[in-house]
Amino acid sequence: MATLGQVRATQLQSSSRAPSSGQIAIPHSVNENTVPAPTKLPCKAPASTEVPDAWPEGFAEILDRSVHALAARLTSGLSPAALVGAYMDWAVHLASSPGKQLELAVKGARKVARLGDQTLKQAATTGSCEPCITPLPQDRRFSAPEWGRYPYNLIYQSFLLQQQWWHNATTGVGGVTRQHENVVEFATRQMLDVFSPSNFILTNPVVTRRTLETGGQNLVQGFQNYLEDWMRLIRNKPAVGTEAFKVGQNVAVTPGRVVYRNDLIELIQYEPTTEKVRPEPVLIVPAWIMKYYILDLSPENSLVRFLVNQGFTVFMVSWKNPTREDRDRGMEDYRRLGVLAALDAVNAIVPNQKVHATGYCLGGTLLTIAAAAMAWDGDDRLKSVTLFAAQADFREAGELTLFINESQVRFLEDMMWSQGYLDAKQMAGAFQLLRSNDLIWSYIVHNYLMGEREPMIDLMAWNADATRMPYRMHSEYLRQLFLQNDLAEGRFKVEGRPISLGDIRVPIFAVGTERDHVAPWRSVFKIHTLTDTDVTFLLTTGGHNAGIVSEPGRPHRSYRVLTKTERDRHLDPETWQIMAQPHDGSWWPEWVNWLASESGEPVLPPALGAPPAYPVLGEAPGSYVREP
Repeated sequence: MATLGQVRATQLQSSSRAPSSGQIAIPHSVNENTVPAPTKLPCKAPASTEVPDAWPEGFAEILDRSVHALAARLTSGLSPAALVGAYMDWAVHLASSPGKQLELAVKGARKVARLGDQTLKQAATTGSCEPCITPLPQDRRFSAPEWGRYPYNLIYQSFLLQQQWWHNATTGVGGVTRQHENVVEFATRQMLDVFSPSNFILTNPVVTRRTLETGGQNLVQGFQNYLEDWMRLIRNKPAVGTEAFKVGQNVAVTPGRVVYRNDLIELIQYEPTTEKVRPEPVLIVPAWIMKYYILDLSPENSLVRFLVNQGFTVFMVSWKNPTREDRDRGMEDYRRLGVLAALDAVNAIVPNQKVHATGYCLGGTLLTIAAAAMAWDGDDRLKSVTLFAAQADFREAGELTLFINESQVRFLEDMMWSQGYLDAKQMAGAFQLLRSNDLIWSYIVHNYLMGEREPMIDLMAWNADATRMPYRMHSEYLRQLFLQNDLAEGRFKVEGRPISLGDIRVPIFAVGTERDHVAPWRSVFKIHTLTDTDVTFLLTTGGHNAGIVSEPGRPHRSYRVLTKTERDRHLDPETWQIMAQPHDGSWWPEWVNWLASESGEPVLPPALGAPPAYPVLGEAPGSYVREP
């Protein structure tokens, strides 16, 4: 038996000898019985030096998109990178601007002095005194008389002074990009609104009085309201009260027939109610971000019923609610299977007549694209184009542009890529942020602190009837229209060629609403500069939805209207607003009179459908509008 010393000596001898050519010696572990011979491996490289790729093709992109999609669900689709980038831009430039810092310090000292002076005035009088700062006209949080009493008047004025100071701090910093400034100002305002004194029991005098009057029962009822809302949310049920509004029973009840259906739309033709009708039919293209029946709500506020009663043959596009299987439908599909397919059906049912085409919101944008492409092709089937709160130039598209930059768009694309569509709840969250005081905090105060439920109305029930946006279409919409503004700048392509809205030659009737946070009226007004045809522009009171649903007899409604012919000089929005004379009441009769002036003499109404190509497929409102 070899001793350990002999083994060690043998190892040293082996290690001292150079290995033979082309070989290397790999020492092995030894035991006390044997000394293994060194293992010999070739030292030459293999014939092929290519290292196999350990990552499957596209794996890196899939991993990135999956992580972004998960993050997007946690942030409601808002890109953290976009927000951090905006705040970094602002913070770095503010840190390097001593003049701006000094100005803010002086403003802060003045506001403290104003509040101190207000406190002394309040102490010297037994009643309320003139406030040192008043809310903006649209801010109704502190409008109740109780806010004028001590100490609540000092509390809300202190909050408004802080809000004003932060507005000064987040705006006017040299070097910050315009979008980053808007994002920082908006996000900071949202964070400040969380701490508004109106949101808390002890600092809201209206809630305090209500609590004392009811012995705290308002808070008990508010907690029950909160639990009810929470249970409906996790069960994916609509808001309380929507059950009272059933599609086809008390909303969307104007009589009609489905006369065409494809994979994207159903086309509804409404029954005439007059002995004769205008020869030119009206085709309405709503946005697929919403169910069509906002234009056919209850009988008393249905625009469709109003048109039919005024002697028009009306057709309505009802969009299919997209699912994961529709993820690859793009803008071209919506133009071809939507507008053009509907137009073909209308032409077959009402032959030899041109069409009054009408588009609402995103449907109006699509209609302008289709009209421009038709004009380029020499297709003259349109008699006129009407646009309800529809944009074609997106450079000044309001606060929605806060969410549109490369980082944000890619973040949304990854979220949509994961699920195949953009969910309506994710869209609703962005719209609620734009009007957080009206749509979030006032709801919390009214329902949870005051313990009261606002009665559900048809418009609110319709708004809760959610729809989705397919991945490809919404990506193209955000990139080509919002991010790149291709349509207004002549780069948007249809069938491989760029189109121009300047090719549209039919008269246009465009409607904007004064308080529109989705399609600001000054942005809608740009149709004047994008087209070379007669444009009648009407500005009405109300917002994006309530301003359009403005039936005759509705109180507190007014509008302005003015026509620009192709020979007139361009007017800016402010000059137009001065020149256009105001009118009281609903704008619907004004539009109907304009349609009548562009139409022929009344004729007998057409039949419903045109078999065999366009047979009657069922009763209105059809099946697509009922899809969840």
